[in-house]
Amino acid sequence: MKGARGLLKSMTSTAWSRSTLAAVAALALCLLAAPVSAEDEPIIKCEDAVTQSEMTLCAVQEHAAEDKKLNAQWAETKKAVAEWDANLDAHQRGAVDALLKAQRAWIQYRDGQCEVEGFSVRGGTLEPAIVELCLAELTRKRTAELKALVEGFGN
Repeated sequence: MKGARGLLKSMTSTAWSRSTLAAVAALALCLLAAPVSAEDEPIIKCEDAVTQSEMTLCAVQEHAAEDKKLNAQWAETKKAVAEWDANLDAHQRGAVDALLKAQRAWIQYRDGQCEVEGFSVRGGTLEPAIVELCLAELTRKRTAELKALVEGFGN
């Protein structure tokens, strides 16, 4: 991903209409939904990405991979928090509810933060890729936070 990421940062923007941006995003999502091998091989080699559409697709793939890791960690964290909650007296419980509240708030933060980062290249060809890379990075950080939470519970 370093090749596409570096090239993305070095490129300047060219104006795209909202409908074009929506079409690029829809295409990227369709490509992600396409069946892949059991090894979840990337659709393209991102280290060789050259065109803006390839770099955007790489950013989408990176976000999807990080989201998959987050979902796995979420299940582990929720289970650990539920076990912790079960060991408390009834009037002290609420860790699972607090975790859900925190996750919902994080999703709102993530989406808003990445949307505002996209404004740095608003209307340009880089916008979808910048937003996807932001989503991937914040998702990676949230996965680490959830893992640390499990470790903090002593599980």
